[in-house]
Amino acid sequence: MSSSSSHEQPQVITCKAAVTWRAGEPLVMEEVEVSPPQPLEIRIKVVCTSLCRSDLSAWESQSLLPRIFGHEAAGIVESIGEGVTEFEKGDHVLAVFTGECGSCRHCISGKSNMCQVLGMERRGLMHSDQKTRFSIKGKPVYHYCAVSSFSEYTVVHSGCAVKVHPLAPLHKICLLSCGAAAGLGAAWNVADVQRGSSVVIFGLGTVGLSVAQGAKLRGAAQIIGVDINSSKAEQAKIFGVTDFINSNDISEPIHQVIKRMTGGGADFSFECVGDTGVATTALQSCSDGWGMTVTLGVPKVKPEVSAHYGLFLSGKSLKGTLFGGWKPKSDLPSLIEKYMNKEIMIDELVTHDLVFDDINEAFELMREGKCLRCVLHMSK
Repeated sequence: MSSSSSHEQPQVITCKAAVTWRAGEPLVMEEVEVSPPQPLEIRIKVVCTSLCRSDLSAWESQSLLPRIFGHEAAGIVESIGEGVTEFEKGDHVLAVFTGECGSCRHCISGKSNMCQVLGMERRGLMHSDQKTRFSIKGKPVYHYCAVSSFSEYTVVHSGCAVKVHPLAPLHKICLLSCGAAAGLGAAWNVADVQRGSSVVIFGLGTVGLSVAQGAKLRGAAQIIGVDINSSKAEQAKIFGVTDFINSNDISEPIHQVIKRMTGGGADFSFECVGDTGVATTALQSCSDGWGMTVTLGVPKVKPEVSAHYGLFLSGKSLKGTLFGGWKPKSDLPSLIEKYMNKEIMIDELVTHDLVFDDINEAFELMREGKCLRCVLHMSK
């Protein structure tokens, strides 16, 4: 990394980043220029970043290229833009893919985390001026989810970063900037799982296992995990799963099996795969009268959910959630405190620690279903 340093204003930084030039092709380590933070932005030295399935799905299918993916990240503030008062150089932070402005209708509602100012950014640009902060030889490189953490340095809006305790291990808590927090929040904030209830979870990746952990901590009596990979069964027990079903190993419809196991359907059903067909199955698997299905996955194909209206007339409900309902700035510090107090498990979700140069290996591990979370460390 090199920079033209100045005591007055941050300058352009040249650093290493993993750039996607073509969908589904190996990421290429490039020297990129990272612009100084603009008003209300901060530039972060990324310490570590974990690979989320959303990164994999986008890498396989996105046409907005070249692009720097990555959105589960932790780092240290390198410089701040004009008007930033919340952060100082040297602060430890999590970068988050959805922000919290604190003043829009949703932020002040007390009902939603869907910030209207700093919500999901899908155009590969910064929220503030619809431009990029990355370039290669003067040509722009697109952002991803307003984070782009597959780079040694990145620029984010100050509303999309959360200050964390300097003693919190960044290579663990980076998982709380997306997957782990999303699962816990789905169980606690969205479904509000009750003691003694029955739960079924479709998909036992990082998100699904975090749902299981949240349900276990709430005192759920039965937690059924459904996956097509039987090797996940033992690890799922650690997070609270009481019964495991490999859906490929049964001949009858899975919802009928679950209804039989739960005496009529689960109280709560969670879709953590990113498949709208599975969302329908999850809805069929929950109880008449009060069963709630929560969908967390992001589908790669067929985004429309199909369900017979009779499922809803019978009293079932279907809810969706982004980031488990957490407001990042308001809520993530308390989640990190729970982790520091050993009240929630995060370490067990990290199956691989790799150096940044091995990022393509991380993509292969996830594509082959051989990992939960690979954490990439920027420095060797």
